[in-house]
Amino acid sequence: QMMAYCQHIGVEFMFINDLEQCQWIRQKFETPGIMQFTLEERRTLLARMIRSTRFEEFLQRKWSSEKRFGLEGCESLIPALKTIIDKSSQSGVESVIMGMSHRGRLNVLANVIRKELEQIFCQFDSKLEAADEGSGDVKYHLGMYHRRMNRVSDKYITLSLMANPSHLEAVDPVVQGKTKAEQFYCGDTEGKRVMSILIHGDAAFAGQGIVYETFHLSDLPSYTTHGTIHVVVNNQIGFTTDPRMARSSPYPTDVARVVNAPIFHVNADDPEAVMYVCNIAAEWRNTFHKDVVVDLVCYRRNGHNEMDEPMFTQPLMYKQIKKQKGVLQKFAEKLITEGVMTAQEYEEEITRYDKICEEAYNRSKDEKILHIKHWLDSPWPGFFTLEGQPKSMSCPSTGINKDDLSHIGNIAASVPVEDFTIHGGLSRILKGRANMVSQRVCDWALGEYMAFGSLLKEGIHIRLSGQDVERGTFSHRHHVLHDQNVDKRVCIPMNYISPDQAPYTVCNSSLSEYGVLGFELGFAMASPNALVLWEAQFGDFHNTAQCIIDQFISSGQAKWVRQNGIVLLLPHGMEGMGPEHSSARPERFLQMCNDDPDVFPKLSEDFAMRQLYDCNWIVVNCSTPANYFHVLRRQILQPFRKPLIVFTPKSLLRHPEAKSSFEEMLPGTHFRRVIPDDSPAAVSPEKVKRVIFCTGKIYYELTRERKNRGMDDTIAIVRIEQLSPFPFDLLKAETDRYINADLVWCQEEHKNQGYYDYVKPRIRTTINRTRPVWYAGREPAAAPATGNKQTHLMELQRLLDTAFNLEAFSGKF
Repeated sequence: QMMAYCQHIGVEFMFINDLEQCQWIRQKFETPGIMQFTLEERRTLLARMIRSTRFEEFLQRKWSSEKRFGLEGCESLIPALKTIIDKSSQSGVESVIMGMSHRGRLNVLANVIRKELEQIFCQFDSKLEAADEGSGDVKYHLGMYHRRMNRVSDKYITLSLMANPSHLEAVDPVVQGKTKAEQFYCGDTEGKRVMSILIHGDAAFAGQGIVYETFHLSDLPSYTTHGTIHVVVNNQIGFTTDPRMARSSPYPTDVARVVNAPIFHVNADDPEAVMYVCNIAAEWRNTFHKDVVVDLVCYRRNGHNEMDEPMFTQPLMYKQIKKQKGVLQKFAEKLITEGVMTAQEYEEEITRYDKICEEAYNRSKDEKILHIKHWLDSPWPGFFTLEGQPKSMSCPSTGINKDDLSHIGNIAASVPVEDFTIHGGLSRILKGRANMVSQRVCDWALGEYMAFGSLLKEGIHIRLSGQDVERGTFSHRHHVLHDQNVDKRVCIPMNYISPDQAPYTVCNSSLSEYGVLGFELGFAMASPNALVLWEAQFGDFHNTAQCIIDQFISSGQAKWVRQNGIVLLLPHGMEGMGPEHSSARPERFLQMCNDDPDVFPKLSEDFAMRQLYDCNWIVVNCSTPANYFHVLRRQILQPFRKPLIVFTPKSLLRHPEAKSSFEEMLPGTHFRRVIPDDSPAAVSPEKVKRVIFCTGKIYYELTRERKNRGMDDTIAIVRIEQLSPFPFDLLKAETDRYINADLVWCQEEHKNQGYYDYVKPRIRTTINRTRPVWYAGREPAAAPATGNKQTHLMELQRLLDTAFNLEAFSGKF
């Protein structure tokens, strides 16, 4: 498989089952004397090696006790990336989106993206204060966006490096999603103008499963970015772990063989060989639009960071490394011997770059404040004011007029393509939709259709992705219709709403949560004017994407001042389906909310919007299709972007009572954060003995039980539809109204799960701790639900008994 050619290069490609591609590679490596560079190219290469090496040496001199995760041992990464970018720019690429972990990141920012050096240096100043908009993360995690002239191609190119957490490869799918979005918005269907480069470490490339998930997106129609160039900084060690303990395969790059990507191994101590393979990699991507891997076989001169002692764990390796002459020194000696430049010219070049660093260092001392606007990886021009604030603090009504509702409803009930045979069962479903439209009501699927259709009509692109979202896991959505007689013939009625609408992308994803959610997050970063949704097959399936949720979604704005409007749809509800298909784990999302349970906020006219602006994400559990419709439209109509977590129903998809009239969706209507009781209890509130607060589908079980017990005038049931940020103001109105009632929180989830721990202290704060808040729900448990249908029903009956037994809590205070 492995053919060693020109001393320092090894190529793996024989597994590619395409003759043309194999011949192309052979010709590039088997033609004698093909690796020739002009004098000018070799001098440029040396200048780049000098910058790469002296940058690290400068930081070492000025900040000897700071961590910077330097590039020493792989200095040729900088010319490698610059070569790829030069070559791609010559082929017409206008934008390159990069993702990388910490090793060499500052050097890449300085010498590839050409971030102003003083902006990097000032970050090392311990006295530096963050501006109001803050900088919550360390310097080697921040992102960057820069447009500049490429000297080799004489064309402008935009380079962005995505902000990323320490979870080494988590940024891979995010980069791919953002790349896909940029390609989509500029109509680049072949990836000729926008491309991605991913820089990996050897241990992470082999060890992190997300690498494999991201590779498997590389050729899927709705996820391909038409070829990514992967550069592996193979320093043959992961922190303190040898390769023989870190992977089971011979090379760290073997995971790339799963998509038959050619792999170029190159000795990073030979900058000319590195430059050669990087040129070929860029040509490969431009020719075949498939992934390719460059494996820079190098070493790490220092420990994992500059404070770390590598001799503890790799004594023999580091004795060798100490003796190893640096790559710049080797290369310079070679060029001087060959007469490419004189020793004096070489020294002058070094002095020139050192002077640039010194001058920037002196300027950096004037920087008293770190402005995060220098560190945005995807600016949204025109969306915020120049100061980065929302243009207003209000949100227009999210309702739409009745003609639009009828029109979108009729599209949802139709097959807008001629001679298209749909499945008989589907005809019944569409007929049912037509009936609802004529009665001016919506079920859950139609409410979603109304939200999507109206936004598309207003020019907002919508992208819905996840496992089996086209039909919907619960066979309720049917956004893609399949011709029963013609293979691959499909129809998406949502794209037939109006001639100048935005396109609707709905795509079944690969069986990945981590990779796909990361991808959609990246897609949502590219523009604020799109509604991007990811749906889990069942709510708890998000737990394999927890890294994206924790590191990017819940904390992304705090760390990187990056707003993002991604929507997570998580089917949730106890239907007796067992522990794996019941709970979307609401407690995890609520635990990460940044609103204070112990402080009743200052109320103002724009309180509801300001709360949304200040929160890190929005968590809702809607009980009506109309409220779901409004919350989706609010996502776009509000003047800023926040992630939205929606616990979506399963049984309510078909529940006869979970329907909304068009009246609740007309102009002037809004999302309802709290839905008060509308039963006889609300007429004479002073007679009400108990208020049951709840959220989501349990409401329908509570109202049924109340009716059966004839307690409509003694018990009020209030729905909290928006859990976070918590609707303190509306809850105060409810607790003030039912002044003689005891207060119960009722949930179907177990006591240590669900919403109880989040809701209880906030209700207590609202009532100034004057009344207890009782609990009706399942007992604490380790698993989210029982797998036994009988036990499930017994537990449900028990919690309803508690909720309606007016003696249940008496004397317990």
